[in-house]
Amino acid sequence: MIQNTTCRKGGGIFVPVAGLTVFAIASGYLMSLIPLSMGSFKIDSGFASWLASIFYFGLLIGSMMIEPIIAKIGHRIAFIMFLAILAITVAIMPLFPNKEVWLFARLLAGMAVAGIFVVIESWLLIGDDKKERAKRLGIYMTSLYGGTTIGQFGINIFGINGFEPFIAIIVLILLAILPPLFIKQGQPNCEEHRTMGFKQISRLSKPAIIGCLVSGVVMGTIYGLMPLALRKADMSNDKIGVLMAAIILGGMMIQPIVSALSLKMSKTLLLAMMSLLGVFAMGITYFTNDYLTTVFALALLGMSAFALYPIAITLACDELGSNFIIAATQIMLFSYSVGSATGPLLANKFLVKANGLMDFFFIVLLSTAIYMLFASLKKKPQILAS
Repeated sequence: MIQNTTCRKGGGIFVPVAGLTVFAIASGYLMSLIPLSMGSFKIDSGFASWLASIFYFGLLIGSMMIEPIIAKIGHRIAFIMFLAILAITVAIMPLFPNKEVWLFARLLAGMAVAGIFVVIESWLLIGDDKKERAKRLGIYMTSLYGGTTIGQFGINIFGINGFEPFIAIIVLILLAILPPLFIKQGQPNCEEHRTMGFKQISRLSKPAIIGCLVSGVVMGTIYGLMPLALRKADMSNDKIGVLMAAIILGGMMIQPIVSALSLKMSKTLLLAMMSLLGVFAMGITYFTNDYLTTVFALALLGMSAFALYPIAITLACDELGSNFIIAATQIMLFSYSVGSATGPLLANKFLVKANGLMDFFFIVLLSTAIYMLFASLKKKPQILAS
C-alpha cells in the first residue's frame, strides 16, 4: 500500500463551495455554448459529439493523475491551478477556431475539470461522519447544479456568437479563483493518505462503480448533445436555454431529497428508484411534444441523471476511512469519465431520428434500474475501512 502525505480531517466548506458555485456558472454556460457556437466559427456541428467525448476522455485521463498532485501541493493550490488551466483552454478556442485546436483545448479542459472535481469532492468528503459526508455532498451538488442552472441563461444574456461569450466565461472562472486565492485557511489538515491497489479497488461497491459509469453516460450525453437535439427539434435558442436550465434545476431540486433518503434506505435501491424516474420522464415525451410538458419531462430527467453520481459516490465511501477518500473519489471519477467519454459517441447514432436521444436515455436508465434492483437484493460486500 503506497502512503502519501495529504489531508485527513475535514476542513471548512466555504472556499470549495464558493469557488465551485462560480465555476459551475461558467461551466454550465460553456457546455451549452460549445455545440451552439460551432456554426459561427464555421465548424461543422456534427463534430459536437467528438468535442464532448474528447472532453470526457480528458476527464478520464485527469482522474488518474490528480491524487499525487493534491498530495504534493494541497487542496487549495491545486484548486487554483486547475481553474487557471481551464481559463487558458477557454481563451484558446475563439482565438484559434479550428477542429484540431478545439479538440486539444477540450482534452486539456477535461483534465483540468477532473482536478477541480477531485479536489472539491475529497475536500468535502474527508471526515469519518457519514451524516456529515451526506450533508456536505448535498451542499456540493446543490451548488454545482444551481450554478450550472444559472449558467444556462448566459445563452440569452451573452448569446452564442463571437468572442463575448468566451470572455464572459473566462471572467467567471477567474472570479472562482478568488476564494481559494485569498482565503488560506479551511483546507483539510494533512496526515497519512493511502492509495488503493487492485485488491482494494475490487472490494469497492460494484453498484457504486456502475452508478458513476451510467451517470457519466447520461450526463455526458445531456451536456454534449442535448442542445443540438433540441435545435434539431426546431427549438429556438431561448427555449433551448430554458430546457437545459430545467434539466439542471431538476437535478438541483432533488439533492436535499436524495441526501435525506440516502440515510434512511439502501443506496442501491435508491439508485434503482432514480433510474426509474428517468425512464418515466422519457415515457412522457413519447406521448406529447408540448413545450411545457417537455420542460416538465426534462426536469424529471435532470432529477434522475443528477442524482446518480452523489448516491453512487457516497455508497462507495460509506465504509471507507478518511485516508482512502481521495483514492476512492478518483476511482469514481474515472468510472464517471469512462461513461462520459463513450456516452455521446453511442448516443450520436440515435440523433438521426426524431426523439432519438430520448430513446437512448430510456434504454440506458431502464437497464440500470433493472441491474440496481437485482443488486439491492444481494448482501452488501465488505469494504475497506481504514
